[in-house]
Order: sequence, then structure tokens, then C-alpha cells
Amino acid sequence: MTTVNRRDFLKQTGALGAVAAGAPLLAETASPSFPRGKAEHVIFLWLGGGMAQIDTFDPKQRGNSKASPKVAGSEYDAIETIVPGVQFCEYLHRTAKLADRLTAMRTVNHHLIDEHAFGTNFVHTGRLISGSITYPSIGSIIGHVRGAANPEVPAYMVIGYPNVSRGPGFLGAEGGYVYLVDTETGPAGFTHPADVTPDRVQRRRELLQPLTARVPEGSVLQQYRDAQAEAMRLTGPEFMRHFRLQDEPAELRNAYGGEFGQRCLLARRLVQAGVRFIEVSHNLNFINGTGWDTHNEGQRNQHLLIQELDIALSALISDLETQGMLDKTLIALGTEFGRPAAYDGRGGRGHQGTCFSLLLAGGGLRHHGAYGVTDELSKTIIENPVSVPDFHATIHAALGITPAHELFDGSRPVPITDGGKPVAAMFG
Repeated sequence: MTTVNRRDFLKQTGALGAVAAGAPLLAETASPSFPRGKAEHVIFLWLGGGMAQIDTFDPKQRGNSKASPKVAGSEYDAIETIVPGVQFCEYLHRTAKLADRLTAMRTVNHHLIDEHAFGTNFVHTGRLISGSITYPSIGSIIGHVRGAANPEVPAYMVIGYPNVSRGPGFLGAEGGYVYLVDTETGPAGFTHPADVTPDRVQRRRELLQPLTARVPEGSVLQQYRDAQAEAMRLTGPEFMRHFRLQDEPAELRNAYGGEFGQRCLLARRLVQAGVRFIEVSHNLNFINGTGWDTHNEGQRNQHLLIQELDIALSALISDLETQGMLDKTLIALGTEFGRPAAYDGRGGRGHQGTCFSLLLAGGGLRHHGAYGVTDELSKTIIENPVSVPDFHATIHAALGITPAHELFDGSRPVPITDGGKPVAAMFG
């Protein structure tokens, strides 16, 4: 058995110098230095189902889903972008012209079971599902740490369906979000019925006040009370006016395209209003039949999804730039995993979490068009791997938030990333 004397132990733990200086035995290690960006907002575009990186932002040699046997590779031709040496798929031709304002991070990876719920939760929270703790989503974290840029609006909003992966976890109701599922009516419940006058609203509040005043501080009931008070504060025309897309020029609305594009236009308006973090879900209506989960026949109409993404993403980047907001607004594109180059029996693609693409645009970052190198089938990472916690850390750092910042689950400190490090090439 190996023995270690006290002096060797102190050297190994780094505590000897602290003892010599009269400091505590276990001196604190210096916190790592992180880059700090100047972005103020995040628009997070969620492509639920698993976007095929080889058919979008990391194209490779052409495959053939109809041959017998099938030939692994990209479904579409590749085109050059404005950044020399960087190619996207042919259906991203608008975005290709703006590639110097964005970075496709081609070497994102995780090693989970390639299942939708696990992947969705991991890309939103940066942590594995745990039976003892529910971790907050990145939207809840940023909303909690930075707050809204304008106290008249929520810090965090979701344009899509609510889900625990998007939620506040152990932060409780104060880290929650306001959501809506269409761009016509705004959030459900934020408009009073026509027969409920301001006087009636005030009388109802006065009736409730004696009951809510007795709620114990720090309790779950107090969180609910505070969330209800926040919802009541946001009701009315001042907040709801941000949802009037008809106030935008018709030419601009048309440039954004269909329903997803209108969601993105609304996200830009909400950023202008002061919302800190907005998630926008793509393809809730499954225009290709399966969404981004392109098994079997879903692959045939995948180009419809890519075209819609191209129209909306390019319009959002251009609009933010025209408004003078692109450097202050980080656009992030998320999906739960990628897809392999090989085709399944009916010409679709399976799931692949070991190598896939996510994207960042604007936000004052130093963009490259693409970052990281994969092999000839976008299956194996060759250079510059990026973990999901690293992706989160890069977003946090872009907003000036230290990725090692700690939140508390009761008395337990929990860093906001699971050891994530910002991608240094995106800063400076």
C-alpha cells in the first residue's frame, strides 16, 4: 500500500502555500477566466425532431436514397457560401449569402441514448435527466440571471408548446416563461373578456389581497402568487400591442415567409420590447408530414423544411441588421441530435448524437461561417469538438454571463453549465 506524508499531501492539494501564508488550509482556486461578450438578447430557434446536418449545414458527397443498395451521403447538392471554403446545402442559398454573420458549429456532440426526449432535455438544459433534481433550461437561466431588459415585459418567452425541458426546474415559478402557440392572439389569458372592466379587475384584486397576504414567504404558494401577480401586471394593451404584426410593413412580413417566419418576426418585435430570451419552435404543423424526424418517407419532403428555415433565418438576420440590433441579439439554432449519412430501409435517416450541427448568428461574436471539421460522412469529429455544455457556455459568455456562475437548488450550489467552456474562436 502506498503511503503519503502530510507534506506531500499538502503539495498535491495545493494547500501548502496557503498554510505558509497563514490562509485557510484549503485555499480557493482562482476562478477561470472567460470571455465576455456584449449581446443583450437571445432568439433560440428550435428544430424539433433532429435536423440532418449532412443535408443542411455540413453537406458532404451526394448520396442516393433510391439506389439499390442505397448510397450514403447528402440528399442535396452543396453550394458555396460567402465565406471561402464553407458550403451549405443548395436549399440554404439565402442563408449562404449571410454566412459571414453566422457560424455553423459542425462538431457538437453528446453520448446519450439517441431518443427525442433525452436529446431535447439535454440540449435545453445541458445536463442529463436526474431523478433527484430538475435542471432549469438555458432560457430560464438567462431570464433569471439577466432579467428582462424592460420591466414591462417578461424575461423569457416561448413561441410554441410548453414542455418541462424548456422550464425553470429548481428555479421555480419565478424562472418560468410566458408562451403562445400562434402569432395572431398573443399569450392565452392575457386579454380580459370584454365585460371585465378595469374596475372589476381591481375589485377582484382587493378581494384576493387578504388571502394572498397570508401566504408564507419562500413557499411554493408564494411562487405561484408572484407568478400570478406578474401575469396580471402584463395583461392589457401595453403588453399585447407587441403582438400586432400588422403594424409591420407588408413587404417585411412577406419577406419572412409563412407561419414560422411570422414567429421569427414576432421574436424580433419582442426583443425590441425588452424580452431577454425567446424560443421559437419550427414546423409545428409538420409541413413535410414528419417534421425534422425524417425517418422513412419524411426524407422525401425534407427540402420543404429547409426552404422554410432558409427564408425565415435569412430574413431574421437581415432584419435585425437593418434595425441595428444584430450585434446585440444572438440567434441560436438548436435540435436534439443529428442524423447519419446512411439511409434506412425506406430511404429515411436514423438518429445520431455523436456528431451534429448547431448554429449561432449575430450577437457580436466573431463568425466563421462554420467551425469544426467532420469526416466525409459527417459521422466522426476530426477537429474542434464542441460539447453541448460548451455550446451553452458560449451563449452565456456572449451575454456577459460567466459559465461557472452558480445557482442554488435549496442550499446546494449548481453551476449553470456542466463544466462547459466557451468556444474561444468565437470571441476577440
